[in-house]
Amino acid sequence: MEPDIVAYSPILHRPKLTWPNGARVALWVCPNIEHYEWLPKFQRTRDPWPRSPHPDVLGYSIRDYGNRVGLWRLFEATDALGLRCTVSLSMAVLQHYPQILEAMEQRRWELMSHGIYNTRYHWDFTEAEERAAMLECREIHRRLTGREQRGWFSPAITNTLRTFDLAAETGYDYCCDLYHDDQPFPVRTRTGSLITVPYSVELNDVIAWRRGDEIDAFAQQIRDHFDTVYAEGAEQGRVMCIALHPFWVGQPHRIRGFRKVMEYILAHPGVWCATAAEIADHYRAQHLPAVEAHLRAREVAHG
Repeated sequence: MEPDIVAYSPILHRPKLTWPNGARVALWVCPNIEHYEWLPKFQRTRDPWPRSPHPDVLGYSIRDYGNRVGLWRLFEATDALGLRCTVSLSMAVLQHYPQILEAMEQRRWELMSHGIYNTRYHWDFTEAEERAAMLECREIHRRLTGREQRGWFSPAITNTLRTFDLAAETGYDYCCDLYHDDQPFPVRTRTGSLITVPYSVELNDVIAWRRGDEIDAFAQQIRDHFDTVYAEGAEQGRVMCIALHPFWVGQPHRIRGFRKVMEYILAHPGVWCATAAEIADHYRAQHLPAVEAHLRAREVAHG
């Protein structure tokens, strides 16, 4: 990353990161529970629906399946696995589908903001528009859960040059808009304090879908990734994120493959299943001061 956003530090040169109870890997599973507009309100840099003119019944229906069916199948799988997830959430889901909110609240899932709708891109937003969208997300979350929202992840990964500054300014303390590391890391912002929690565009079922992979290939990628970071985690703690979309992984012919590979991972000792906020809290309390001192020393050494 540009040095003025995230300082460079090779992972093996940093202070050792340790997880609770000596875990090697902090694992968080991130269902993307999204809502796509039938007729998108904003169309600027890119049309959200490639099959025009609108409505794109095929694209919309595929994604709608996730909220109607696939998510409920995923709930059953994560319940059986004992996984408490962090949701990358289109906040409009809470307004349109109170049954989904109730199900997530029953499971104590963390609700990270993924914007209002996944068809409202932030590209070309003015600073005022982007700030207003972030504040609206926080207001929806506060009104419907009674809690303050902790994490920010831009809808459809549509960042602006101001995203990190505005996330910190509007009260978020971690973000998932960077995919540059296997550990949390501080982000430089003009006000406040913000850290990254590693999200994955590699272990991401929608990316697998776009590559033409099926569940067996995706599950093998998850397994191979885990085997590597689990071995590395003996020396330097790692974060592993598995990003899911219920409309894909929640299909009848895929859910068993996901469950099987998760059973493999969870059979290993030294895996801390956490929410993104729990990872962020542990990092801030136990590791961030040492990393900040390390970065200051590097700045002095390099003039």
